[in-house]
Amino acid sequence: MDILYNSLDTAYKTPFGAVKAGHSVSFALTIPYDYGFVQPHLVLIRDKEEPVHYPMTFVGCDGENINHFILTLALPQVGLYFYYFDLYSDFRKLFRGEMGQAVLSREESQWWQLTVYDPAFSTPDSIKGSVIYQIFPDRFFEGKPGKPMPFVGRIYRPDKDGEPYFWPNEQGGYLNMDYFGGDFAGIQQKLPYLAEMNVGWIYLNPIFEAHSNHRYNTANYLKADPLLGTNEDFRQLCQAARSYGIKIILDGVFSHTGSDSVYFNKEGRYGTGGAYHDPSSPYRPWYDFDKRYACGYRSWWGFDTLPEVNEHNPDYRAFICGKGGVIDTWLGLGASGFRLDVADELPDDFIEEIRTAIKAHGPECYLLGEVWEDATTKEAYGSRRQYLMGKGLDAVMNYPFRTSVLNFVRGADARQTAEEILSICEHYPHEALHTLMNFLSTHDTERAITAIADDAADGKDRYWQSGRRLSRDRYEHGLLLMRLAYAMIFTLPGVPSIYYGDEIAMQGYRDPFNRGYFQWDSTEERLRPTLSRLGQLRRECDAFAEGSLTIITAKDGLLHYRRTGAKTSAEIIINRSSKLIAVEAFGKNTEVNPYGFTIVVEDTSLLAPHPDSGQKNPAQLSRQPC
Repeated sequence: MDILYNSLDTAYKTPFGAVKAGHSVSFALTIPYDYGFVQPHLVLIRDKEEPVHYPMTFVGCDGENINHFILTLALPQVGLYFYYFDLYSDFRKLFRGEMGQAVLSREESQWWQLTVYDPAFSTPDSIKGSVIYQIFPDRFFEGKPGKPMPFVGRIYRPDKDGEPYFWPNEQGGYLNMDYFGGDFAGIQQKLPYLAEMNVGWIYLNPIFEAHSNHRYNTANYLKADPLLGTNEDFRQLCQAARSYGIKIILDGVFSHTGSDSVYFNKEGRYGTGGAYHDPSSPYRPWYDFDKRYACGYRSWWGFDTLPEVNEHNPDYRAFICGKGGVIDTWLGLGASGFRLDVADELPDDFIEEIRTAIKAHGPECYLLGEVWEDATTKEAYGSRRQYLMGKGLDAVMNYPFRTSVLNFVRGADARQTAEEILSICEHYPHEALHTLMNFLSTHDTERAITAIADDAADGKDRYWQSGRRLSRDRYEHGLLLMRLAYAMIFTLPGVPSIYYGDEIAMQGYRDPFNRGYFQWDSTEERLRPTLSRLGQLRRECDAFAEGSLTIITAKDGLLHYRRTGAKTSAEIIINRSSKLIAVEAFGKNTEVNPYGFTIVVEDTSLLAPHPDSGQKNPAQLSRQPC
């Protein structure tokens, strides 16, 4: 098959992937002589605009009768672009095929994507090459046992190995009022444990005062939930974490509040004020009251306990982003950034204000967004989102990688996996790509080993999900595959995240079964050392911080790829098969165990030493087999 163009190959397009506005991008076509007369044009379409045709320049014919054409552009406007090539001959055009290669067609087909982003975009260097650990605060560790419940209605769970309550109340809703007592003191006591796993960042699910165990129904943005501790306790936690080289980011739930809150106060817990009861309340303009809504006000996905806020309201924005506001308060206490819950439901200009408020505390503060799809092409509420173009989010939660990695270890073909991974790499700005949160589990998904080795829960109710545990055989095989999956998310572009308890292979379907109390008495110790070694490797090898990605082999159950950094390169071989395989890595034969992986690291800074250095053997090869 003739290779006419391949967007993934820098021989045909430079630079790889997204480009900065105003910077040059070059395209090259190689058209065999026997295709006849052609006058190729690049057809470029800015998102939802009319196409523009750019003629390409003929630069010569090589000894193999291949005609070469080139075009170099500099696009001044930030935005999403698409392109294809028109040969201007017999209605023939080139469209995107598998793995970025061009396919010849007379019929309209898939376009290539070109993301053009703000040249001033920068993201925190300190998170690149690091490891994130996600904690659901109530379920991690109770550092101060015997605390009284601070509010009526909360149910304390002394049975730490018990399953979270899941049955509905009389109205059919789920109150999420059982608390296992996890707190700031517990996290602080476990910092040495996290440091041993080479964790560099902690992502905490919501910590603000709220009247549910998940705390996504905020009651007071400026106060820590009393069951977790005080604001001063949080400050001390951040200080202690920094002594271990660990930073903390918080969950920012800014699209809605709780109905049971200082601001809305439907339940009357906070006196006689609040938007629901008092039309003159300063919080009233934050909300949209109208009889056309079933509950009399606009609420998040119809849940009357989650009234939506009007994010365009200037007073609300000032409360979140202004001096002394929510972001300023918590970053002042020691937090190093925020993850934005349901980022799709926040206006782009609001996210940009949030970014400004966060970066006022330093460029190393991190702004992560919850987005489940390709964030460069995401449309929400009738508009294309701009939050990954350089003025909004630093990065997003990498759900596409999760889907691809889990599908691969469960049996998907490696070529399809490579295609999906490279698609994200090609579409995302370099700065965002290397700060993505890569994960196998979160509080919103099945736990990793359950997703890998148990039956799918699609269409199954909570009673079916309750109490399910893997058979011994499924568990053992699932653990092998889980190690492979973690090896991938630790070595692909982005920052790996471990959901608390995954390191001991905790099981559970979706909420609330994925939110059990950490099993500190677990005897499962086989996965954690692997994660620790992978984390150490990320610290030592710059290829995993911002290195480029090249797929070497992707076939059946074999995925072999290379990361190339300024000082080191690494080849990663993932063997999903039940057989021992031998693969060449950096020119040397390397064996990979069944359901195993091997990482070979080369110090490229030593490959070409100065002639006077006296160095005899410049190429240093180290191996990380598992």
